[in-house]
Amino acid sequence: MSEVAQDAYTVTWLEMAERPSWPRPSLPGTVPTMLLAAEAPPVRWFLSLYEGVGAAYQWDDWQKRPAAELEAFVSHPDVTIYTLMRQGWSAGFFMLDSRVDGVCDLAYFGLMPEAVGAGLGGWFLRTAIHTGWDRPGTRKLTVNTCTLDHPAALPLYQKCGFVPVRREDRLRSVTYDH
Repeated sequence: MSEVAQDAYTVTWLEMAERPSWPRPSLPGTVPTMLLAAEAPPVRWFLSLYEGVGAAYQWDDWQKRPAAELEAFVSHPDVTIYTLMRQGWSAGFFMLDSRVDGVCDLAYFGLMPEAVGAGLGGWFLRTAIHTGWDRPGTRKLTVNTCTLDHPAALPLYQKCGFVPVRREDRLRSVTYDH
């Protein structure tokens, strides 16, 4: 038997109006690490990263959208997926979306569960921020997060220089099976 309940959460939109004054961070630790930008990635590659990072935080919006919309987003020339590789496996990813003139949106950002707690989050976010500002024409960086995401997400964005510009309380329907 299934039961549908309403689950409340809050979305926070943040912005960064100028390039940070701190330098691009160095790769952390001694473990082999690299950051790769995907070229013409297949949708399944994005979905594997998206589900790997987001499963614990109820990231499911792309599973509900039409396949053509997902394909258009992932393959758009102004959208880039960056994969964090550690010891040969995907440890996380971020996605930059520059489809709006002058705005680079950090559309997705996160670490795989196995990489959480390894001291990579701050380095990875600062790297994503610099990579966003390096994109031609960027005049503002944006990101959003919600209370369903990792509890450290909002404080980390703010620590790295993002400023909240809007909050919105929302409800979502959740189906529970008994």
